[in-house]
Amino acid sequence: MPTARRVTAPLDAYVLHRYDWSETSLILDLFTRSKGRVTVAAKGAKRPYSQLRSVLLPFQRLSAVIGKQAEEAQSDVVTLRSAEWAGVDATPVLPPARLFAGFYLNELLMKLLARGDAHPLLFDAYAATLRSLATSDDFAEQIGLRAFELVLLKAIGLLPELDRVTATQQRLQPEADYQWLGDRGVVDADPHLPAARLPGGDLLEIDAALRDNNLGALHVACATRLDRLKPVLRSLVHYHLGSPSLRTRDVMRDARQLIGGR
Repeated sequence: MPTARRVTAPLDAYVLHRYDWSETSLILDLFTRSKGRVTVAAKGAKRPYSQLRSVLLPFQRLSAVIGKQAEEAQSDVVTLRSAEWAGVDATPVLPPARLFAGFYLNELLMKLLARGDAHPLLFDAYAATLRSLATSDDFAEQIGLRAFELVLLKAIGLLPELDRVTATQQRLQPEADYQWLGDRGVVDADPHLPAARLPGGDLLEIDAALRDNNLGALHVACATRLDRLKPVLRSLVHYHLGSPSLRTRDVMRDARQLIGGR
């Protein structure tokens, strides 16, 4: 009797990054709901007649089937057997003005999320953020990015409890000022520290939204205190990346300078 071929269940996935593997093939980093970040080899994907050529695009939700380790590739690279769009409602088209924001999300996931570390709620937040960006203005874009940064930091274990001082475990007071530092967590505001201050009420509202896994409430919490929250989160992201800059931000800044100079 012939041995039955093992069938792999399709994965909900997004393309985070792609680069050439050969004249006809690609290596891609996929962000999947059930397996986290997965690196795959898409053989023949660059050929003009390949079905994968028009499918393996960023910000498009896919249904992907992966197989065994790809030959002539690194040990953690598996073969992409097939991929197709997951449906019109699940694949928002980002307007040109929001592409940098989308690539910023992808860069954060590439640099902070370990391979094979599954975070279904983070995947759902990424999908929801892309849908939001598809219809966002500049202000709504900033809200969505800040909310996603918070969800990401929580998912990968880099977010302290935001309802208490980290060192003493004392509950925050809504009217008091605090500072949120990458190496110390939440601390009482210190005039000798250059870090921006946040009222306890800000942190408590953000904490409540994160505990409820309520992305809508998190957007509201970020919207009402965006100016205070943005420098704090930027500092935290840079601290955990171990780098003062991100490629996406550098490219976006250069593009704006070029446009402004014309």
